[in-house]
Amino acid sequence: MADIKSVGSSPQLIATSALRAQQARMRVIAENLANSNSTSRAAGGDPYRRQVAVFRPDKTAAGTGVKVARVESDRSDFKTEYEPGHPSADAKGYVKMPNVDPLIEALDMREAQRAYEANLNVIETARAMDQRTLDLLKK
Repeated sequence: MADIKSVGSSPQLIATSALRAQQARMRVIAENLANSNSTSRAAGGDPYRRQVAVFRPDKTAAGTGVKVARVESDRSDFKTEYEPGHPSADAKGYVKMPNVDPLIEALDMREAQRAYEANLNVIETARAMDQRTLDLLKK
């Protein structure tokens, strides 16, 4: 009976690891969106730099799942805008803006949400299969 339980929980454990990873990814994306207009506090300084979640395989009791290994900075160039009166403007009047594109972040968020939903479906299907198996064994 222990074998049935461990086999039945395998997809659930792996999908749960993916749920946690996508949830962490969504937090990083939300932080990017919240800081999409955050400039430097010092004149000519660097503004908020976009962050990206990096996944890696992760061993679970049921097999290989996924985990956020780290959050790293996107090294792409900052945008600049000419605003000579802005407190963050450099000597030429340009302000460095974050390298966050709200459209890209929205697309990444949607992708993370869909992956999250797909893993929820895996968990629900595995539970239904486990329940159906138990119902058959009762007969």
